[in-house]
Amino acid sequence: MSQVIVNDSEQLDSALRRFKQKVSRAGIFSDMKKNRFFETPGQKRKRKEVARHRERQRLRNRSRRSVAG
Repeated sequence: MSQVIVNDSEQLDSALRRFKQKVSRAGIFSDMKKNRFFETPGQKRKRKEVARHRERQRLRNRSRRSVAG
């Protein structure tokens, strides 16, 4: 869990900004969004398959650009 200690002379806005940065770096929001709803094993497989396909396509396009360009 991320926590921020607020100094006496520090404004609340800056402490809140530091907290948001820590939460963002820790990946808490992305985990929360990912686990918000139950995902069946079949849905996980399908999501990972689509991600693999997307990554292969991206690498293929990148290699074509480097050869052509």
